[in-house]
Amino acid sequence: MHRVQRTVGRSMSLAQWSLFVGTLLVTMVLASTLLGRLPLSSAMVYLALGWLLGPDAADVLRPDPAARAGVLERLAEVALLISLFAVGLQLGVPMRDRRWRLPLRLAFLSMATMVAMITAIGVWWLDLPLGAAVLLGGILAPTDPVLASGVQSEPGSRPDRLGFSLAGEGGLNDGAAYPFVLLGLGLLGLHELGSGLVRWWSTDLLWATLGGIAVGGVLGTATGRLVVYLRSRHDEAVGLDEFLGLGLVGMAYGLAQLSEASGFLAVFAAGLALQRVREQPRADTEPLAGARDVEGHAYETLATHSHHASATMLGSVQGFNRQLESLAELALVLLVGAMLAYAAPLPAVWWFVPLLLLVLRPLSVVVAVVGERLTLPQCTLIGWFGIRGIGSVFYLLFALRHHLDAHVADTLVSLTLWTVAASIVAHGVTAQPLMRRYLVWRRRKAVPASDGPAR
Repeated sequence: MHRVQRTVGRSMSLAQWSLFVGTLLVTMVLASTLLGRLPLSSAMVYLALGWLLGPDAADVLRPDPAARAGVLERLAEVALLISLFAVGLQLGVPMRDRRWRLPLRLAFLSMATMVAMITAIGVWWLDLPLGAAVLLGGILAPTDPVLASGVQSEPGSRPDRLGFSLAGEGGLNDGAAYPFVLLGLGLLGLHELGSGLVRWWSTDLLWATLGGIAVGGVLGTATGRLVVYLRSRHDEAVGLDEFLGLGLVGMAYGLAQLSEASGFLAVFAAGLALQRVREQPRADTEPLAGARDVEGHAYETLATHSHHASATMLGSVQGFNRQLESLAELALVLLVGAMLAYAAPLPAVWWFVPLLLLVLRPLSVVVAVVGERLTLPQCTLIGWFGIRGIGSVFYLLFALRHHLDAHVADTLVSLTLWTVAASIVAHGVTAQPLMRRYLVWRRRKAVPASDGPAR
């Protein structure tokens, strides 16, 4: 595999790293308003800084995706879990609402279509073995709920359909891509598929998907209800909401993985379930005046009040997890920028990346939007905002840890990292202007009936 070699590399002391990281964090806070006015995203800034710190420039970050696949995989995995839980906490639409139909179709039908198209291109145009082509499809199929945050709607039970669909798709398909990655590895002889693909169909696909959702849903609901009950009835289990969020992520992921279900889907489902926990009002109490704005009421008062315990718990968990999500985005995109030094820009990159973003993504969306009564602007933006990010990086590192053939590894690293980098730049530049135009269009037009709640 092509790698940038350094006989003498620069190293930074703890004090230097502390100064750099501290300056970066404070600068991002001070520049956040300016970034909001420019056609830039924070991820674009992190990507550029990562490249500057990597072997091609300052040479202080050397995240070789082949030599350090195990460590980098764990970092990407943690970042992905944090982002999936955060997205689950944000989506307030009831699971039986018909608005979930489009995210589900995008996450499963569109993703499977994307895998099939990339597989065909991998075999016919990239000269990859079938297993490697399927693996490439599984790696690049999932979209990123974190990097797509600029086009997602605000939390609540009546979100904009475009933002809700993209967020739901990103939360679901990071876990739904896992069976296709395992299928690719199995066809390469690196994972057990079973006779006639029986093990893959039964365990890696069906059980992993359904079991992951079930594990996360049960744990999120049970944990949330127990905490609200203890707080509102016994004034117990108050505080440490940060531990609650992290603990629920750990329990859902751990239990799902130990039972061979999808840990990613379990964490996403846990966030959805926790968000759906409702208040347990006592008959002898009334809501606190002004508590909707929480000003004038102490945390302990709201957290133990039977009319506000659930909302207070959810708000605290969301706030902490949102900060973790921002830090995870910073760390992972910095690493992606530095990893570009190890991704040889193969000739195929120049046609594959535009093909995937401009042709394959819109085509894959067609199978999901049929019959959904979407407007042309909504269809167009859903087709464009298929942002690739942390999920693709994780699955790339997961695959590299299975000791792939050198040619296959070279191809996967190059196509994946350059696709993610191109997506960060292209979608980061276009997100704000396109969404501004979309919002203006929405104000001029009546809201489609399909955007309202199910009746």
